[in-house]
Amino acid sequence: MNWTVGTYVVYLLVTVPLTIWVASTLSRNGRVFLEDVFAGNDALAHAVNKLLVVGFYLLNLGFVMLFLRVSTPVLDLRELFETLSIKVGVVMLALGVLHFFNVYVFNAIRRRSRLEQTRVAPVPPQAFLPPTQPAFPG
Repeated sequence: MNWTVGTYVVYLLVTVPLTIWVASTLSRNGRVFLEDVFAGNDALAHAVNKLLVVGFYLLNLGFVMLFLRVSTPVLDLRELFETLSIKVGVVMLALGVLHFFNVYVFNAIRRRSRLEQTRVAPVPPQAFLPPTQPAFPG
Protein backbone atom coordinates (compact mmCIF):
# COMPACT_ATOMS: atom_id res chain seq x y z
CA MET A 1 0.00 0.00 0.00
CA ASN A 2 1.43 3.38 -0.97
CA TRP A 3 1.06 6.72 0.85
CA THR A 4 -1.77 7.93 -1.37
CA VAL A 5 -3.92 4.91 -0.63
CA GLY A 6 -3.04 5.26 3.06
CA THR A 7 -4.24 8.87 2.88
CA TYR A 8 -7.54 7.70 1.43
CA VAL A 9 -7.97 5.09 4.16
CA VAL A 10 -7.15 7.47 7.03
CA TYR A 11 -9.33 10.21 5.49
CA LEU A 12 -12.32 7.87 5.37
CA LEU A 13 -11.58 6.50 8.85
CA VAL A 14 -11.71 10.06 10.21
CA THR A 15 -14.48 11.73 8.18
CA VAL A 16 -17.12 8.98 8.09
CA PRO A 17 -17.22 8.48 11.89
CA LEU A 18 -17.04 12.26 12.34
CA THR A 19 -20.09 12.68 10.10
CA ILE A 20 -21.95 9.92 11.97
CA TRP A 21 -21.11 11.48 15.35
CA VAL A 22 -22.22 14.96 14.27
CA ALA A 23 -25.47 13.60 12.78
CA SER A 24 -26.32 11.60 15.90
CA THR A 25 -25.51 14.56 18.16
CA LEU A 26 -27.63 16.93 16.08
CA SER A 27 -30.47 14.41 15.95
CA ARG A 28 -30.45 13.73 19.68
CA ASN A 29 -30.19 17.37 20.77
CA GLY A 30 -32.28 18.79 17.94
CA ARG A 31 -35.33 16.71 18.82
CA VAL A 32 -36.27 19.01 21.71
CA PHE A 33 -35.81 22.07 19.51
CA LEU A 34 -37.99 20.58 16.77
CA GLU A 35 -40.73 19.69 19.26
CA ASP A 36 -40.77 23.37 20.24
CA VAL A 37 -40.77 24.48 16.61
CA PHE A 38 -43.71 22.22 15.81
CA ALA A 39 -45.63 23.25 18.94
CA GLY A 40 -45.67 19.90 20.69
CA ASN A 41 -46.53 17.80 17.63
CA ASP A 42 -44.04 15.09 18.60
CA ALA A 43 -44.80 12.81 15.65
CA LEU A 44 -44.10 15.58 13.14
CA ALA A 45 -40.96 16.66 15.01
CA HIS A 46 -39.68 13.07 15.04
CA ALA A 47 -40.39 12.61 11.32
CA VAL A 48 -38.69 15.89 10.39
CA ASN A 49 -35.74 14.97 12.59
CA LYS A 50 -35.32 11.65 10.77
CA LEU A 51 -35.59 13.35 7.37
CA LEU A 52 -32.98 15.90 8.41
CA VAL A 53 -30.61 13.14 9.48
CA VAL A 54 -31.01 11.34 6.16
CA GLY A 55 -30.41 14.57 4.24
CA PHE A 56 -27.42 15.36 6.45
CA TYR A 57 -25.89 11.94 5.71
CA LEU A 58 -26.53 12.24 1.98
CA LEU A 59 -25.01 15.70 1.74
CA ASN A 60 -22.01 15.12 3.96
CA LEU A 61 -21.07 11.62 2.90
CA GLY A 62 -21.54 12.65 -0.72
CA PHE A 63 -19.20 15.58 -0.12
CA VAL A 64 -16.70 13.32 1.66
CA MET A 65 -16.69 10.94 -1.32
CA LEU A 66 -16.38 13.72 -3.89
CA PHE A 67 -13.52 15.27 -1.93
CA LEU A 68 -11.65 11.95 -1.53
CA ARG A 69 -9.34 12.24 -4.51
CA VAL A 70 -5.94 13.90 -4.17
CA SER A 71 -4.52 15.73 -7.15
CA THR A 72 -0.86 14.82 -6.58
CA PRO A 73 0.54 11.58 -5.22
CA VAL A 74 1.34 11.51 -1.49
CA LEU A 75 4.99 10.51 -1.17
CA ASP A 76 5.69 10.46 2.57
CA LEU A 77 4.19 10.74 6.05
CA ARG A 78 4.55 14.53 6.13
CA GLU A 79 2.50 14.91 2.94
CA LEU A 80 -0.08 12.47 4.31
CA PHE A 81 -0.63 14.69 7.36
CA GLU A 82 -0.67 17.87 5.28
CA THR A 83 -3.18 16.43 2.83
CA LEU A 84 -5.35 15.05 5.63
CA SER A 85 -5.34 18.35 7.52
CA ILE A 86 -6.68 20.17 4.46
CA LYS A 87 -9.24 17.53 3.57
CA VAL A 88 -10.55 16.92 7.10
CA GLY A 89 -10.56 20.67 7.77
CA VAL A 90 -12.71 21.32 4.70
CA VAL A 91 -15.11 18.54 5.69
CA MET A 92 -15.39 19.98 9.22
CA LEU A 93 -16.07 23.45 7.82
CA ALA A 94 -18.76 22.01 5.54
CA LEU A 95 -20.34 20.22 8.54
CA GLY A 96 -20.31 23.48 10.49
CA VAL A 97 -21.85 25.49 7.66
CA LEU A 98 -24.64 22.95 7.22
CA HIS A 99 -25.26 22.93 10.95
CA PHE A 100 -25.59 26.72 11.13
CA PHE A 101 -27.82 26.74 8.06
CA ASN A 102 -30.13 24.17 9.68
CA VAL A 103 -30.25 26.17 12.93
CA TYR A 104 -31.00 29.37 10.99
CA VAL A 105 -33.85 27.80 9.02
CA PHE A 106 -35.48 26.18 12.03
CA ASN A 107 -35.08 29.30 14.11
CA ALA A 108 -36.93 31.20 11.37
CA ILE A 109 -39.68 28.57 11.40
CA ARG A 110 -39.82 28.76 15.19
CA ARG A 111 -40.10 32.57 15.14
CA ARG A 112 -42.89 32.39 12.58
CA SER A 113 -44.82 29.78 14.54
CA ARG A 114 -44.48 31.80 17.74
CA LEU A 115 -45.65 34.92 15.93
CA GLU A 116 -48.71 33.05 14.65
CA GLN A 117 -49.45 31.78 18.17
CA THR A 118 -49.39 35.29 19.63
CA ARG A 119 -51.68 36.79 17.02
CA VAL A 120 -55.10 37.72 18.33
CA ALA A 121 -58.24 37.35 16.27
CA PRO A 122 -59.49 40.67 14.92
CA VAL A 123 -61.95 42.53 17.11
CA PRO A 124 -65.44 42.80 15.62
CA PRO A 125 -66.73 46.34 15.00
CA GLN A 126 -68.27 47.99 18.04
CA ALA A 127 -70.66 50.30 16.22
CA PHE A 128 -71.88 51.30 12.78
CA LEU A 129 -71.36 54.83 11.48
CA PRO A 130 -73.68 55.95 8.68
CA PRO A 131 -72.08 57.62 5.65
CA THR A 132 -71.86 61.39 5.89
CA GLN A 133 -72.67 61.88 2.20
CA PRO A 134 -74.99 59.91 -0.01
CA ALA A 135 -73.20 57.26 -2.02
CA PHE A 136 -74.76 58.42 -5.30
CA PRO A 137 -75.72 62.07 -5.85
CA GLY A 138 -79.06 62.64 -7.20
